[in-house]
Amino acid sequence: MRIWLIGHFDVICHLYIFHQVKRGSPLPLSLHEVRGQFPALQEIYHQGTAIFCDGPGGSQTPTPVIMAMREYLTRFNANTGGLFDTSQATHRIQEEAHSLMADFFNAAPHEIIFGANMTSLTYQISRAVGQTLAPGDEIILSRLDHEGNVAPWLQMAAERNLVVHWIEPNLADCTLDLDQLESLLGRRTKLIAVGYASNFSGTVNPVAQITQWAHSVGALVYVDAVHFAPHRLIDVLALNCDFLVTSAYKHFGPHLGVLFGKERHLIRLPAYQVRTADRDLPGKFETGTSNFEGLAGVCACVEYIASLSAADPSMALSASRREQIETAWDVIRAHETQLANLFLSGLKNIPGMRLYGPANVHDRVPTFALRKEGTTPRELATHLADHNIFAWDGNFYALEISRALGVEDSGGVLRVGFLHYNTNEEVNTVLNVLDMA
Repeated sequence: MRIWLIGHFDVICHLYIFHQVKRGSPLPLSLHEVRGQFPALQEIYHQGTAIFCDGPGGSQTPTPVIMAMREYLTRFNANTGGLFDTSQATHRIQEEAHSLMADFFNAAPHEIIFGANMTSLTYQISRAVGQTLAPGDEIILSRLDHEGNVAPWLQMAAERNLVVHWIEPNLADCTLDLDQLESLLGRRTKLIAVGYASNFSGTVNPVAQITQWAHSVGALVYVDAVHFAPHRLIDVLALNCDFLVTSAYKHFGPHLGVLFGKERHLIRLPAYQVRTADRDLPGKFETGTSNFEGLAGVCACVEYIASLSAADPSMALSASRREQIETAWDVIRAHETQLANLFLSGLKNIPGMRLYGPANVHDRVPTFALRKEGTTPRELATHLADHNIFAWDGNFYALEISRALGVEDSGGVLRVGFLHYNTNEEVNTVLNVLDMA
């Protein structure tokens, strides 16, 4: 089937995916149909299919996303601003991508900014925010965060002569010390940068509460939702955060960064660029030529997620795209909760295994940081790879928490992560192989 991008991209892409899912089991999340849409899950590696537990480093990509990017590059590759068909099709894809990601975040299309990746967008916004701050102003960072939400702010603080405070983690369960955070807030606090979920331990942070505290002293909140986005619904209106950023390749899309910023901040902040700083939103912050094939992939990615709502038999055909997205995340979360419970239960039966992070499935996403007595994280990852199980070892650019836990100098941890396309059988296989290590 071909996806005709001009004028009908979102409709036809959605109908294609809806058909693929709807014709499967009416029970929530028909894994046979879902897994059939991910070509990598059918690939043969060393005489067998693989178990992908590497999702925390990037998800696999469904066929509709691959098709959309191929279709764009094959038939509509152009720049915007022209009067001819391919240029106008590109412009429509650009607008549709903003609209779809706005639905994904529950925001307005002009509050969506695309960039190369999360880290690049954070560098850009940090420099824009920095131009509004004075020496002696204070920012608060989290030791549980990825370097992409740490290094840009540290460097900006050094450039602007700001005071940096840290939210410390509770080492017993890798949660943030909220009492300590509350004690740091003051009249000179200007920004808190915090992750929605830890890419190291899977910890979900209470971002809505943190935002409320920050706003009570007039501070901004910048949320790294990269690791949260593949697992749970994002609602920036409910969070009331000022900025939130993701990477589409973590939630089944292409390598592209996506930022939400409240309209009033995007208007008032000086763009970190020259000559085009007076452009309207979102172009004010989208420098250079966009990754248009990536935007086509983003459209298909959001439509794919929305299509999973079809697994819920109570889902109305007249539902809005945002309603479909909300239902889809309910379906995904229910399945991932089952996987997480199964994995956490099985870990208790493996001698010498240590989990870093919350033991309660409701306080985490299904990303698990592990060490086992008598072996190293690298040896564990090698052992898994020998059994066609793909997983990561190291610190995953979460340097501060790796240091705080005392594991940085001995190889970090083994990180095993599950996504909605993983199965109970795969979880049990991973547990059995870890037990043999």
